[in-house]
Amino acid sequence: MAEGRRGLGRGLSALLGETEAEMAEGVAAPARAAQETPIELIVRNPDQPRRQFGEADLVELADSIREKGVLLPILVRPAPGLPGQFQIVAGERRWRAAQRVGLKTLPVIVRELDDLAVLEIAIIENVQRADLNAIEEALGYKALIERFGRTQDAVAQTVGKSRSHVANVLRLLGLPQEVQDLLASGQLSAGHARAIASTKDPLRLAHQIVAEGLSVRAAEALARKTTEGNPPKPVIKGQTRGAVKDADTRALESDLSEVLGLEVEIMDRGGEGEVRLHYATLEQLDDLCRRLTRTGGHMDAEG
Repeated sequence: MAEGRRGLGRGLSALLGETEAEMAEGVAAPARAAQETPIELIVRNPDQPRRQFGEADLVELADSIREKGVLLPILVRPAPGLPGQFQIVAGERRWRAAQRVGLKTLPVIVRELDDLAVLEIAIIENVQRADLNAIEEALGYKALIERFGRTQDAVAQTVGKSRSHVANVLRLLGLPQEVQDLLASGQLSAGHARAIASTKDPLRLAHQIVAEGLSVRAAEALARKTTEGNPPKPVIKGQTRGAVKDADTRALESDLSEVLGLEVEIMDRGGEGEVRLHYATLEQLDDLCRRLTRTGGHMDAEG
């Protein structure tokens, strides 16, 4: 477990030893680092966050393997409940492509890793290579939080992203399932989804974005227009209806949003007013409560 945890912050290179660098230099990898294993003894990880593998990418990789072989070993662990077999931790795409080519064995690196380390490594590998769509990424983060009790801060540190990025990705899971499906299939981008996430009818807007081929900027404008078309909120005493916020207030809202990972709204009325935080999921609210409780109300600027 300690070995896996040390490697997480540095990415897969730490877990792969120096195999990749040695291969690039033409130096044989240590015998303990990689071993040829019958491909039928290697099984996929059912908790792998990546669900979609592009056909074109697999064909291209299979052609490369057919010509040059598998240059980089895949990372595996002893398969839970399957004596003598190995579960893929990182490298499922290579395993799939090798099967297409008809390889009988694959070079593997075997590590003793627990379920948490396996999930973290799988997410790191795919996030670093931009292989996950936004929904797959969000579900991976959600699993770390719900199954293993990780905070959004801890997840962000693990994957090398800002906490606000993690919070914004998780927010996409609050969208209707049909919108999530459009996002997972690539018909909507994460930028499109974030633009409509706070609207009252994201599904209708999602269909309009896809049908009209709107850019993210156009989707943001559409979402603003839809929101502005709703009945106006009651004016708070002392607040001027339709008053335009000054640049300093907008900048402060942006800074606080970045730190908290939530939408922040400041309503100033001559030196007094309100700060409103908007959350999209109960996980975001729970995370905010943990942060406030842990810091005694002081927000850590590191996020």
